[in-house]
Amino acid sequence: MNWFENTCLVLLLSGTAVAHAHAHAFFDHAEPTVGSKLKGKPHEVRIWFTEPVQPALSTIKVFDVTEKQVDKNDVNADSRNKALLQVSLPLLEPGIYKVIWRVVSVDGHTTTGDFTFQVVP
Repeated sequence: MNWFENTCLVLLLSGTAVAHAHAHAFFDHAEPTVGSKLKGKPHEVRIWFTEPVQPALSTIKVFDVTEKQVDKNDVNADSRNKALLQVSLPLLEPGIYKVIWRVVSVDGHTTTGDFTFQVVP
């Protein structure tokens, strides 16, 4: 192979590696936002990911400070955006809440994470 062919091969392989690395559904942003202090009571937690996810294999759970699960256990995907999951909440009392998520992207890779938000009086 000459220099040009070697360079093309390296670029091709690099592009493949980059495309593969971005195939996982990573956390993008959420509502309520990570670490936020809310005066109003949220009705749901919404999390956007970098890639579409499989809702049937994905979870969002919300816990209070006593580690009691407080969400309505109704995780679902947005019909227009397959990279958005949401779970409903009851009326939350003031306090700190922890969100734990686990998603499976459409390519089968699993990612997990957590964050907190606070409801203030």
